[in-house]
Amino acid sequence: MTRHERPRPSTSARASIAATAARLMAEDGITDYHQAKKKAARQLGLSEHAGLPDNAEVELELRAYRSIYQAEEHVELIAALRHSALDLLELLEYFHPCLTGSVLDGTAGEHSRIDILLFADSAKDVEIFLLNRGIAVAHADPRNERVEAVLVIETDTVDANLIVLPVAMERVNLKRRDGRPHERLRADRLRALLAG
Repeated sequence: MTRHERPRPSTSARASIAATAARLMAEDGITDYHQAKKKAARQLGLSEHAGLPDNAEVELELRAYRSIYQAEEHVELIAALRHSALDLLELLEYFHPCLTGSVLDGTAGEHSRIDILLFADSAKDVEIFLLNRGIAVAHADPRNERVEAVLVIETDTVDANLIVLPVAMERVNLKRRDGRPHERLRADRLRALLAG
């Protein structure tokens, strides 16, 4: 090992960080994977700069945690969040919306937000559309340079992030930070999922 390489933690250390991060996300409402992993490493007495587990490892542990400790209420929460998401997809139909993120993949908790991708010529078009319907809009910082804006609105369950992308991005397969594809679902498929 060269002096610039960081030692990789053992498989058991990575697994411990992933499990602890999942517990923090489920119990403390942390929604950011990186923040949860760093806090988990600190709690376990490990360096936050050590090789942390990837998001997929934490997501797997989060699913396991929720199925063991929060099974019934989590199923009800996901259903409620997905119904709110469907309402948004129908409202925002003009902007070709897609549900994505933790509400779609089933890992959302009570502190999560609904993530909706919108495709518009301008974020201002979306903002004006919402304001004309009496819906208050706040702004959040985009985490991706391709995102034109992130508009935050309230729903009957939780806040929603409306992630506005250029129209040309509608057919582009977006990837997560760990390289996995970002799943997305249109209203018709979400309706079928909820009916199933």
